[in-house]
Amino acid sequence: MEPRVSAFDALRGFAKSSEDFVSGLINRRDSSSRNNPIEILKRLQREAFSDLMRLRDRQDKIEKLLSIYKTSKKGPFEEAATHVRGEVDFSGALLKMDSVDQQNIDQLRIAGINTGVDARFTFETNVRGKDHFLVELKTSRKVGGDLNDISGNPSLSLAKVFYRANIADWFSAILIPIGAHCSDIVSDSSFLHQGKGLTDNSLFRHPLVSQPYGCAFGVAARKANFVASIGHLISGVDRPLDVQGITHHLLTFGQVVYNLPRETKFSLMGLHENPIISNQSYSLGPFAIPMSSLRGHQNSDVSGVCTGDSSSGSLAVMLESLLDEYKRIGGWVEMNRSSDKNLKWAISVSDDSKYELGWGLSLSGAADNSNKMDHFQVESYLKFNLGERLDVRPGIVHVMGNSSRITAFLLRSNWSF
Repeated sequence: MEPRVSAFDALRGFAKSSEDFVSGLINRRDSSSRNNPIEILKRLQREAFSDLMRLRDRQDKIEKLLSIYKTSKKGPFEEAATHVRGEVDFSGALLKMDSVDQQNIDQLRIAGINTGVDARFTFETNVRGKDHFLVELKTSRKVGGDLNDISGNPSLSLAKVFYRANIADWFSAILIPIGAHCSDIVSDSSFLHQGKGLTDNSLFRHPLVSQPYGCAFGVAARKANFVASIGHLISGVDRPLDVQGITHHLLTFGQVVYNLPRETKFSLMGLHENPIISNQSYSLGPFAIPMSSLRGHQNSDVSGVCTGDSSSGSLAVMLESLLDEYKRIGGWVEMNRSSDKNLKWAISVSDDSKYELGWGLSLSGAADNSNKMDHFQVESYLKFNLGERLDVRPGIVHVMGNSSRITAFLLRSNWSF
């Protein structure tokens, strides 16, 4: 039995030693692979990638929370670019007249000859993506109706606040609390040519839409080739009430524009005006109108009168045609049932080129109730472009009234930036 036991022990010892040998080889191979630099880099890369993925998931969650917070706190002007534009206008005149009296000064005012310097800065931005908001600052130093009086504010002041809400593609609402003009209510802005002439009468827009008022609100609608606008304006609201009384004017303005073929536009516009005379003895401040004035109520302290007998109105027809990119011709006729000059008219033709020599010619006149021509005006000018944003326009204006003749040599310059 002992030889068998010895042989069995020898076999078991051989098997154990073989197992230890194989295990040693395997452990040595694993140890060498773990100590290999390439394997170490691969392991570190896997661990770093796993950490980066966890950080990215956390970053996505944080950005999602921040976007929800910004959306809930975003204001109407968020991410809206503001465009700033500036303009400086200068006008000087050498006048030839018989005498300096009020009659000749009135003729200069009717002719639209205003001398002096004014500057304006316009800030425009979009609100809520589709609405339009505008603020205009202005400083002016121009001669008014009296040669001894210089109108305008030499310091920079707020001249206009404008907001247009585009409710739909075909419908918009306009609000102008300060510095309203009838042209602000007109929806078709391309119809109102913004080119400068020699005088205010040579502009390619009716003086009816250029007169300044206080505040206004209106609506505009567009359908196919038609554009219709209507609004209400109140003058004198942006100024404090005089202690001796001030006259407010409630105006209703409307315009219909029809686009004809070949860049031609026909416009029919009307203005109805009702004065409200307030002879109150207390100043209520700007943007304040007593309800008694609107009701026509009278008492010992505050009284307001708004009568239909003192109302006035104007009706005008305007036609404008664009001959090419810069040449255009236009004219208008106005009927005024309250003014002594119940018929006014004007015809203008111009070449408002920005790179070559430009020119302009305008004829205008007015007749009284007896159809007698008591005002006639002719003007002509040349336009020299000193770059894309600066131009100089020398010209001559001849005005004939009932008993006055005035010839003015004008120089007007405009710089936009």
